[in-house]
Amino acid sequence: MTRTTVPPVAGVGEPRLTAGFAEYGRLDLAAHEDVHGPIGPMEPAALLRLAEAIDLKGKGGAGFPFARKLRAVLESCERQDLGAVVVVNATEGEPASWKDKVLLTRAPHLVLDGAALAAYALDAEEIVIGVAEDDVGRPSLTEALRERGMPVPTSIVTVPHRFISGEGGALVNGINGLPHIPPGTKKRSSDSGVNGLPTLLSNAETYAQLAVAARLGPYEYAALGTDDEPGTVLLTVTGAAARPAVVECAAGTPLRDILDLCEVPDGPGILMGGYHGKWITSEAADRAEVSRKGLAAVGGTLGAGIIVPLARDTCPLGEAAQVVRYLAGESAGQCGPCKMGLPDLARAVDLAVAGSAPVEVVRAAAGDVKGRGACSHPDGTARFALSAMEVFAEDLRLHATGEGCGKRVKGVMGLPGAPDANPRKLTLDWSRCDGHGLCAHVVPDFIRLDGNGYPAFPATPVPTWLREGALKAVKVCPELALRLVKAE
Repeated sequence: MTRTTVPPVAGVGEPRLTAGFAEYGRLDLAAHEDVHGPIGPMEPAALLRLAEAIDLKGKGGAGFPFARKLRAVLESCERQDLGAVVVVNATEGEPASWKDKVLLTRAPHLVLDGAALAAYALDAEEIVIGVAEDDVGRPSLTEALRERGMPVPTSIVTVPHRFISGEGGALVNGINGLPHIPPGTKKRSSDSGVNGLPTLLSNAETYAQLAVAARLGPYEYAALGTDDEPGTVLLTVTGAAARPAVVECAAGTPLRDILDLCEVPDGPGILMGGYHGKWITSEAADRAEVSRKGLAAVGGTLGAGIIVPLARDTCPLGEAAQVVRYLAGESAGQCGPCKMGLPDLARAVDLAVAGSAPVEVVRAAAGDVKGRGACSHPDGTARFALSAMEVFAEDLRLHATGEGCGKRVKGVMGLPGAPDANPRKLTLDWSRCDGHGLCAHVVPDFIRLDGNGYPAFPATPVPTWLREGALKAVKVCPELALRLVKAE
């Protein structure tokens, strides 16, 4: 599936966010009102009560309570005597996620309804909608804005399609004309966000859920889902699924129902929650329910509603290593744990996969970045890597023998860009190497010196983002012992 190809939509049970899709495809304003009915503005207290009654949490991954965000902005506006800004985060920097793109392309008015409700309650000065530069949802969103009036000026801002661009602080920076990276220090957008004003920032699906709840009311909204997590959930199912799709289901739906609907084959593991998520086994998936609580019970996470299953004929550790390399390359480069710690973690994972280092090396590298970053990127990457080491422990044991699991890395994780068409790996002619150590100084993220002072590096292909450094290491080797050759 390419980055601009929106997957089909499916469902288990009563549709809400996806209501009318089968009949209308894309819901223009007339179709939207026919399917969902009218909606009126709500006073701040009423909107707060609604969000609290349905326990609405952000659908972008962190799951922060929407009512707490709304109250924080209201209080900040009063305390500072300032206006507010409403921001819709529809950037989906996570390459494996498609749910927000589906909403923008097929139900844009539902997202706009939710943003308008928030803007009215806050007496906001403007609404800003952030979308990715792949332009998947922008045309539909632009058309929707032409079709209707909004309570305040509403604009669309395009951000680079990078993993970290979807982080809330990065989006606010981008809207303010700064680099599209998270701020170097933690700051609350509810105090100072877009143009220095208190800013309510939440995910596109969150606003769409708010619009549904405003029409249904808290009791009817809670007719679906669980007591702890009322309502429905949007899921993106890709990877080894024979029928990849964006699926809507009630919270509490058995995960196995979703996997069967998308024709997911049995495999070594399923990534839940995306690249900052966790792996679970197929056996755990049989016991899991689609909810934050239900997935946590089997060691998984709901995150941004991303499900990436693996097939049995692919190397799970190799797939995971590719993702860690990608995440290391997505660093904002503004704090040590991200700029230096994540490449070190990627190298540690590569070494473990190659059977050149024990899993303790990965644990140590992950421990060096956890809780120390300027944003959540180091923590999420460490969580992903450690989960892979745990769930694929048997494969790791096979790799530790030096022979591997015997499976190819097929590249099914949805990473952006085409697979490396010309993978290269380093080799060493031991009859020439005198242990000068120059190569380790040139590319320390990939080559280290062992206890005897000789170079040690993974047998896996050199990551593309370290290829230039590897070439330099080859050139500086005084004995011409190091080579960069084609990886089979």
